[in-house]
Amino acid sequence: MARADFRPVVRAGAAILAASWIAAIAIACGGTSSAPPAIAGVRPSNVLVITIDTLRADRVGAYGWSRARTPAIDALAARGIRFDRAFATSPITLPSHASLLTGLYPPGHGSRANGMRVRPDLDTLASVLRAQGWATGAFVGAFPLDRRFGLDRGFDRYGDRMPRNRDGHLLNERPGRVVVDEALEWLRGIGADRAVFMWVHLFEPHAPYEPDPARGPDGWKLPPDVRYDDEVARADAEAGRLIAGLGDRAGSTLVVLAGDHGEAFGEHGEVTHSLFVYDTTLRVPLVMTGPGLAPVPAGVQEPVSLADVFATLMDALGLARRDTDGVTLMPLTRGGSIGRRDLYAETFAPLVDFGWSALRSVRSDGLKYIAAPRDELYDIAGDPGENRNLKDERAGDVKKLAARVAAYAGPELPAEQVNARVDADARSRLNALGYASAATTRKPVSARPDPKDKRTLAARIAIATSGDLAGAALRGALEAVLAEDPGNALAHTRLGHALLNEGRVRDAEPHFRAALASGVPTADAYLGLALCLVSTNRAAAAVRPLEDALRVEPGNPVVVANLGNLALDAGRLDIAIRHLSAAVERDPDLYPARFNLARALARSGRRAEALAQTQELLARMPPDAPQRPEVERLLRALR
Repeated sequence: MARADFRPVVRAGAAILAASWIAAIAIACGGTSSAPPAIAGVRPSNVLVITIDTLRADRVGAYGWSRARTPAIDALAARGIRFDRAFATSPITLPSHASLLTGLYPPGHGSRANGMRVRPDLDTLASVLRAQGWATGAFVGAFPLDRRFGLDRGFDRYGDRMPRNRDGHLLNERPGRVVVDEALEWLRGIGADRAVFMWVHLFEPHAPYEPDPARGPDGWKLPPDVRYDDEVARADAEAGRLIAGLGDRAGSTLVVLAGDHGEAFGEHGEVTHSLFVYDTTLRVPLVMTGPGLAPVPAGVQEPVSLADVFATLMDALGLARRDTDGVTLMPLTRGGSIGRRDLYAETFAPLVDFGWSALRSVRSDGLKYIAAPRDELYDIAGDPGENRNLKDERAGDVKKLAARVAAYAGPELPAEQVNARVDADARSRLNALGYASAATTRKPVSARPDPKDKRTLAARIAIATSGDLAGAALRGALEAVLAEDPGNALAHTRLGHALLNEGRVRDAEPHFRAALASGVPTADAYLGLALCLVSTNRAAAAVRPLEDALRVEPGNPVVVANLGNLALDAGRLDIAIRHLSAAVERDPDLYPARFNLARALARSGRRAEALAQTQELLARMPPDAPQRPEVERLLRALR
């Protein structure tokens, strides 16, 4: 039993899971609804912020996409204000949301990449409004926004609990319909006379792009951008259902809907997002409607930032302004202007994920400058696709804008200093979503590669980690990465687990060892190596990699549980009970750990405690869990 228990680790989506972890997610599309009316001259008494992950502005009907199925967003834009040139501060989920909720650029709020916590001393929209007596609730659709990263500050309720599949594996995302259900349930419990601030995050259409179920099995054969549109349609339907659920609050609610960043389908050689700071992944939809906001049918053309949302809401609600990087957009809603200014954006993903150079950019007076080992300058008014680099022709502008970037961003940090701030326990779950890799480089700033020179490799990694590939296709993609980058720890780890899932234990082991030799900073490779050792009758040798894994990720419940499993198999019951109890305390729904804890207790003569653990396990397991018959047999034996 202990041997099999190495396989069900709690990081669904990661390569460490058995192939059976993948579960189809049926997403109800819901109906559309009209947006709350815009009432000029009236202050809102409720605020709803909806963020849709990975949403490109140019795939929304209101922004001109002829094949869009986005009636809810289009209705918001028609009845309110559409900002045609809105930009994220980072093409990465956590830093971008942190800017929206704090009004600060990433250097100010401290989250430069997924897994890097937001500074705990900052005001957020939620903390300000809760201090005013508002009810505050947040409901998020994916692990990058887990409360551990600091965005729960100020929320009475922070709904970030991810589900498990029928095998008990913890998932890293959840369907929008589940997020909206939880949000509406919370809203119904708030008294009608109390002001409400609610933030709802929908993870669709983040990769892997799931086709409309109506397309049948062949839907997965469609091009990625077509499946992406299917996911956008699902997110729109859930946004519409959420807005309809406002009920009597609709007329007094200011609604803000935004993407957190865009998505690339090969533009500039990028696949998905986070590598570059081109407008492909920085431009987002941003629409607002509600009391105090008269419609602007033609849309607003001035460049704005997601960091402006905080100041705009403070202004719309009549609250004192805070010291933020963003500015209020309220003048734009009345036909005015906010004047000339810079917009800053950055990505630290190349550094955190691969050890390459971070990228920083500033947009000013129709120009956009990107600070990189080989810097770039674009006339974005005449060249919106950022195809012609003008850096050699306009050296004066390059020098001026480089100084502005440095003023916003500060000095470039050593890679090890940045990586030390990324939550180690979270790395594997972020890897599962295609974000963080395993960079451990200590190269000086001057020696870091320019991401432009690594775009082909990055695209191969993105395809391999997108979730679209399985079996031989996945192995081929990972082998292609390793052919170009033999020391890539992430590719070695994923290929090792892919081989394990095919039962090729001997072939998998060298890949885990190669990943560990590179200094991989997550537990996944250690767990993979331990499984290889147990599967080839070397259980005693598996203790060492598991102990090493705990040094990398202290308290990881899967690692602790597997140490307990080994102790149980060796008859060391006291040690087994200690480890398995600790694992269950850390993760109460880790089914194999609770099952083996019951077994260890029973073998120690503590039958009453064993019975209680078995009953608790059955109560937590879904009715169709494949392990249920075995648990029921244990229950009968204990009675």
